[in-house]
Amino acid sequence: MTGWDAPASFDEFVRTRHRELLRFAYVLCGDPDLAGDLVQDALERTGLAWRRLRNPDDPEGYVRRTVVNAYLNRWRARRRERLMADVPDRPGPPPADRDDHLWQLLSALPRRQRAVVVLRYYADLTEPAVAELLGCSVGTVKSNHSRAVAKLRVALAPSTSDGVR
Repeated sequence: MTGWDAPASFDEFVRTRHRELLRFAYVLCGDPDLAGDLVQDALERTGLAWRRLRNPDDPEGYVRRTVVNAYLNRWRARRRERLMADVPDRPGPPPADRDDHLWQLLSALPRRQRAVVVLRYYADLTEPAVAELLGCSVGTVKSNHSRAVAKLRVALAPSTSDGVR
């Protein structure tokens, strides 16, 4: 197999946007290792399709869509049981600067709702941009956003002394 020489424009894109893409993937999935895998796979696919991109001046949309699609489809690979000889090591403690309660709430959302929340608030995309990225209608984005925000509001509402929120 021969090596692939990346075009200079692809090298420059990876050099300038890699860290932001990793942050985006991490916020989307909540796992730094999975985020790295998602970005690596997305960049590999993008590199191979670099000359065929519809919008070569702004390839980030293509990469983000690839990351989101890989994340949303990840459950298919995890549906199968994986037998292991040994129990895997336990992960280290989470970073101190993260809000564990908010992360738990985000991870409890269905994948599509979580993707919409991350794309709207973290990536700061408009509803039409989120719809295009997810390959759905703006109405679907709005309904997923509405349901997700309603769940988060209920979960984050302050409790009263009698236990009623």
